[in-house]
Amino acid sequence: MEFRNNIIYGALKKSGFTTAWLLRIILPISLLVRFLDYFGILAFMAGFLDPVFVYMGLPGSTAIVFMTSIFLPLYAPLAIITSMSITLRELTILALMCQISHNLPVESAIQAKTGTSFWAMTLLRISMSIIVGILLNLILPENMGMPVFAQTDVTNIASLGDLFLVWLKSSLHISLLILVIVFLLNLLYNLLEKYRLIAVFSKGIEPVLRIFGLPVSTGFLWLIGYIVGLAYGGALMIDQMKEGKVTRADASLLNYHLAVSHSVLEDNLLFVALGVSLWWILGVRFVLAWAVVWIRRTILRLKIERISF
Repeated sequence: MEFRNNIIYGALKKSGFTTAWLLRIILPISLLVRFLDYFGILAFMAGFLDPVFVYMGLPGSTAIVFMTSIFLPLYAPLAIITSMSITLRELTILALMCQISHNLPVESAIQAKTGTSFWAMTLLRISMSIIVGILLNLILPENMGMPVFAQTDVTNIASLGDLFLVWLKSSLHISLLILVIVFLLNLLYNLLEKYRLIAVFSKGIEPVLRIFGLPVSTGFLWLIGYIVGLAYGGALMIDQMKEGKVTRADASLLNYHLAVSHSVLEDNLLFVALGVSLWWILGVRFVLAWAVVWIRRTILRLKIERISF
């Protein structure tokens, strides 16, 4: 009874509130994008942005996806993506760019509370997104097929009535997808917390932390950041810093890692459900996070050496 009430019902209740909050944001945005496409505004924007986005293998109309991801949670650009006709190759590039740069005003502010510059985190994530887009355009296979959602109906809309019907259909799909994913994540976290498994896993990932160049003291926070993201992870980081469990320098290194690779369960599930390869999005973020931290460590070491001389 306790398991059902506290674990399952608790996760379901929280997921319902979270999903409702997310849908209030993303459904109006996805409808707006439908209108922009219907009246030819997206095509007009693409004419200006194509010369820039061509280096990332993307049509200029997808700029609205990337810009939306910068200011809003990942579900918002996801809703826009499912309102467009794009290839799986384009979706893979967009997925990684949006995963690295999403909800920056909120997440960079949270990281700033733990001692890392707001602007450093924001510029790092945007620049890494662009670099990843350019590199993926060079290495991804030219023909990767179509995504699972395979939006082809957008170009066949003949009236506003058709537009609303297509929007309602895609909105139902994305709503169910969000509800299921959010529920599974909340259920997982409740289980880990009830059986005190997070601390156990934190101890077991010490070799992984060393590879990433992270201090062992950040293991618990690294795991939280990967499971539930930066918002909750940042709150816990503040608490652990106040308790003296994590130093400001260690927290800063972890911030650089989590800036480009966090919430891998939720972020990856969202795009894997649309057909993106898990290995592409997970592998690229791991490599990028590894490189960012070791470059940061090298810069800090050189600064210390210069001061000592």
